[in-house]
Amino acid sequence: MIDVLYFAWVRERIGLPKEQVETNATTVGELVEELKAREERYEAAFADLSALRVAVDQDLTDFDAPLAGVREVAFFPPMTGG
Repeated sequence: MIDVLYFAWVRERIGLPKEQVETNATTVGELVEELKAREERYEAAFADLSALRVAVDQDLTDFDAPLAGVREVAFFPPMTGG
């Protein structure tokens, strides 16, 4: 089981701040594909991966990051300074 966290508009589109996911995915990208196949709201949230950032166990990474031993994956839009 992996804890999947959603922030900002990703959370709004999916309708959940976090959930536990049972997955066979070996990378973050495969996890995204599994989530997108679930329901339309996930498809909408992950439609444009270039508009998303991902962190694995609180370390910023990319979508080809491995999931072996991972406890938490977080998805969020890029942060803007100001």
